[in-house]
Amino acid sequence: MSEFGDLLSAMREGDAQARDALFQAAYRDLHRLAHHRLRDGGRNVLLDTTALVHESYLRLVTGGQMRAEDRRAFFAYASRVMRSVIVDAVRERQAARRGGDAAQITLNTQVIANLPGGADQILKVDEALVELAKAEPRLAAIVEMRYFGGYTDLEIAEALELTTRTVRRDWSKARMLLSVALKA
Repeated sequence: MSEFGDLLSAMREGDAQARDALFQAAYRDLHRLAHHRLRDGGRNVLLDTTALVHESYLRLVTGGQMRAEDRRAFFAYASRVMRSVIVDAVRERQAARRGGDAAQITLNTQVIANLPGGADQILKVDEALVELAKAEPRLAAIVEMRYFGGYTDLEIAEALELTTRTVRRDWSKARMLLSVALKA
């Protein structure tokens, strides 16, 4: 744990070797988080696990906003970055699927009703999560860590310095609020 913190400190000071060592130290856990998030994607998977980890890493090191002080804070930040990578990939895919700048043609078929809504669902959850964050930031953090980061209740409790009971209660409340927001 101490080594991880030392690597974070050195990376914040601009040490490129520490940045690479941090990625090596965190790779297995980042890969696990990415795999957990993408495992239920079925045919709607937009990224594979490795691509998600690597894209997230690039954003982590080039973003310049990471101020994580310890391992827990680093992985909480990483889950937010993974969320943004997934949401951006969904938006790009939908823009390409809709033809980007091409002329729009409406077809009168029932085919679209039978397609799964995985990509649309991710965007709807993201929009609802933005609204939830305005009203209840802690609930939004719990949803983000669980839905986009694949964290367990115990991992979320440790990262946010809460009890697991509080995390479960907040998760239940957040699900209820998001359910209402997604139906609207």
